[in-house]
Amino acid sequence: MSVESMERPKVAKGRRPYFFDDPSVDKVLAMVMALTGEVSVLSDRLDTHEKLAKAKIWPTPENVESFEITEEVEQERDQRRGEYLGRVMRIVTEELERLKRDTSTDS
Repeated sequence: MSVESMERPKVAKGRRPYFFDDPSVDKVLAMVMALTGEVSVLSDRLDTHEKLAKAKIWPTPENVESFEITEEVEQERDQRRGEYLGRVMRIVTEELERLKRDTSTDS
């Protein structure tokens, strides 16, 4: 799959959902997640540059855009993304786990 074939929607449709009591928290979380997505894309592009360099291929814009992602590369990137999201969302995940524990002990 080439980078060109991955298109993202330009504008979200509908109302923004709110999960926290304070809408400002939702907005900050949305900004953090948007930045997380951008950093992930940059990591993929850096990985492409590194793989081209290892293959002794000059990383021109054309070579970067036409880089063919193998199943192995996709799996490596998926694992990296999962670990990265786990680190970014750690505080939220820990809080959810705490709430579940507190709820189950109250029953």
